[in-house]
Amino acid sequence: ISTIFTPYSPLHDGAIIIRDGKIVAAGCILPLSEKPSIGYNLGTRHRAAIGVTEISDAISIVVSEETRMVSVAYMGKLKTDLDEEELSEYLKSLMQ
Repeated sequence: ISTIFTPYSPLHDGAIIIRDGKIVAAGCILPLSEKPSIGYNLGTRHRAAIGVTEISDAISIVVSEETRMVSVAYMGKLKTDLDEEELSEYLKSLMQ
């Protein structure tokens, strides 16, 4: 995964899709959320993370390019600024 997201990798600008623990696609363009309630402080990457979870059962993990802040989108909602332990616990709770 870290190789894919290296700045000069041709696949770094887009999402990866992981299914059953395997990368099945990379460099994917996701649908953007059109919710008017999403703040202007969130860019395209976060809107895509939210958007894909509005139309599927996906769990989307997004890392801010500017701040490196990790967030998780699920069912159209975004949980932000998660540290490693919080991320792990939240993902475990969603997978049960």
